[in-house]
Amino acid sequence: MPSLLIADDHPLFRAALRGAAADAVADLTVHEADSLDSVLAVLEAEPDIDLVLLDLHMPGNHGLAGLAAIRAQYPAVAVVVVSANDDPRVVRRALDHGAAGYLPKSSGLDELRGAIRAVLACEQWLPPSLRAAVSRTQSSSTDADLAARLASLSPQQFRVLTFVAEGLLNKQIADRLDVQERTVKAHLSAIFERLGVRNRTQAGVVLRELELTDPARQLEG
Repeated sequence: MPSLLIADDHPLFRAALRGAAADAVADLTVHEADSLDSVLAVLEAEPDIDLVLLDLHMPGNHGLAGLAAIRAQYPAVAVVVVSANDDPRVVRRALDHGAAGYLPKSSGLDELRGAIRAVLACEQWLPPSLRAAVSRTQSSSTDADLAARLASLSPQQFRVLTFVAEGLLNKQIADRLDVQERTVKAHLSAIFERLGVRNRTQAGVVLRELELTDPARQLEG
């Protein structure tokens, strides 16, 4: 029985996604989350989840960082990015960082059903309206390199990197992860080496390179 996690902070949009998903796949188990923290908590508690529909700009998620976190910590879980941003360059970046598909929020229910069916069948999916533009968009060498470096981190190392980016000290990170401080220091040494950085500040910058502007906030401004 396939299992889906809908990750979006708007209840009405989650309800629409849930209805379309139920129509797309029989006997589908559906979970919901409204922040990146809750996404990671559900994935930890429900190891059988096959697919995440991930909003790029939900609380705690600033662009592609949440996608990178899920791919690093739960590599067997497929992720379809759901976003109001349909810029082909953003779509290409999401694919380069491991997304199995990309679904603009302007998509119709038929496209949503098609995306879920395709990705559960281990296929990559893009809406027909974006395929040509994305295929013409070359991958950034910076993004490709960054994706490879982040993929080299273990799940625990990625968690440590996330806390470093938030400004936590080693002791605070150790408390969060329930490990000894020397373990955190060992993780940091490995993180610096794998990311090719020299210190905590540079490591934090690596994650901030994944941030994207939320189109909804641009409209509000």
